[in-house]
Amino acid sequence: MKKQKPTILVVNDDGITAPGIKALINVMKELGRVVVVAPDSPQSGMGHAITIGKPLRLDQVEIYADTEMYRCSGTPADCVKMAKSIIFKGSKPDLCVSGINHGLNNSINVLYSGTLSAAVEGAIEGIPSIGFSLDDYTLQANFEPCLKYIKNIAEQVLTNGLPPATLLNVNFPNKADLKGVKICRQAHAKWAEEFDERVDPHGRPYYWLTGVFELNDNGEDTDVWALENNYVSVVPVQFDMTAHHAIPLLNNWVFTN
Repeated sequence: MKKQKPTILVVNDDGITAPGIKALINVMKELGRVVVVAPDSPQSGMGHAITIGKPLRLDQVEIYADTEMYRCSGTPADCVKMAKSIIFKGSKPDLCVSGINHGLNNSINVLYSGTLSAAVEGAIEGIPSIGFSLDDYTLQANFEPCLKYIKNIAEQVLTNGLPPATLLNVNFPNKADLKGVKICRQAHAKWAEEFDERVDPHGRPYYWLTGVFELNDNGEDTDVWALENNYVSVVPVQFDMTAHHAIPLLNNWVFTN
């Protein structure tokens, strides 16, 4: 009996026509049946936002040959929710992959990333999920060095599964001579934000968010170190944000009855 090919949901946050999602679609087609549900416009930095105050649109489109594709008016997390409820009608695909994002989503960026949030939403729904990102924001980004790693990592997840409530955050340096894969932890870092104040033609102030990435971690087991040393970083991520190490401390506090 011929083994049925896995069904793979492809999502992103850069929008359905971004070059990164096209590259990801082509790789996933080598592994199984692909269904694409992606935002109709860029949604970078949306984090895990969902749409609750207005209706959502979901339209089937023909962009790439022989590919089942749907354009969603919502956020990346909306795309996964609608895929499960509307397209898969409550059943689950075998894998959810998000990306390939134009720009890194390492370290603290996981909290802001629409790419990772789509994968998180997949994991919440019990779907093995992976987010892929490349350190190149341009439309001319070269995804070719990433493709064999993307295929291999996806194959590993399809074969071995992932622990419950866990997904993978995979980042690629913008290098042709990648050294291989490093399993890492998330580096301790933050963005030191600044707001560049300007004045519009009506004399009213407006602001551009800028910032500097501040790394406070010298470990050689982090995603930042791996990327700086030409490795593909793979970080297992969980969406249980409980600070378990703080529970014993708080249990020693005295609360008013």
